Amino acid sequence: MPTLLGQNQYGKAENRVVRITRDGDTHHIKDLSVSVSLSGDMDEVHHSGSNAHVLPTDTMKNTVYAFAREHGVESAEQFGIHLARHFVTSQEPIHRARIRVEEYAWERIGTPGGKHSFVRRGQETRLTQTTFDGSSWEVVSGLRDLVVMNSTDSEFRGYVKDEYTTLPETSDRVLATEVSARWRFNWTDDAREMPDWDESYERTRTHLLEAFAETYSRSLQQTLYQMGSRIIEHRDEIDEVRFSLPNKHHFLVDLEPFGLENDTADGAVYLAADRPYGLIEATVLRDGCEARIPVDLTRL
Repeated sequence: MPTLLGQNQYGKAENRVVRITRDGDTHHIKDLSVSVSLSGDMDEVHHSGSNAHVLPTDTMKNTVYAFAREHGVESAEQFGIHLARHFVTSQEPIHRARIRVEEYAWERIGTPGGKHSFVRRGQETRLTQTTFDGSSWEVVSGLRDLVVMNSTDSEFRGYVKDEYTTLPETSDRVLATEVSARWRFNWTDDAREMPDWDESYERTRTHLLEAFAETYSRSLQQTLYQMGSRIIEHRDEIDEVRFSLPNKHHFLVDLEPFGLENDTADGAVYLAADRPYGLIEATVLRDGCEARIPVDLTRL
């Protein structure tokens, strides 16, 4: 045969699941998008069309909903672990399961009768990917769409200049970005105690934000490294962090034609430019560990 079948997988993507738990008058919401991807002994379905080893993707969808009801959703990570274990251990042809979960946060509306009233929290989307091959686990979690800004304590100067450089140096600029981050846990087998997934997420997010706020930034690269280092130093369960940070540029508006000064001494007016934008990406690792998170975060 002149051709060979390479890597392959199949699954059911973006199953939207809302799990409401009613504790008397007080309700709790878990709002997820769950994607299932399975791989294993699937050569024959590609070569001859035989579905003898194929679990229908509709069954995968039903399993997601049934597990949400039967097991609940303790955390995005825990739910992914339940599903990955089920597919690999219950289906002999399946050797590897990858479960991706996006979680959309809701906040309780703080009124006297607001025990079952919520508003969608729009700060970021929580993410996790769980992969299981029957013996070992890989859990990568993170977030996207977390927009942050420092209105001062940032500069940009001393950079390379050539005949095409027009950007002036500045000792006081707005630094803003939309954080996309993934972090890899060092929990890999059932013999070890699992992290507290929700606590780990909240603490990691806090360290990320504190490092952004507390770093006097001479470059977005420096800020990125401080964010990753702070997570690694404070969270023993995490060995690797990767960031993708678009530089959301804010340019001082030229108001001289109107006889107005526009400097930063007592405040200023800026143009927020959404594109083109600088894109800063890097991985921060615990010493002695290898990078495993994909360089392109859109693939995770």
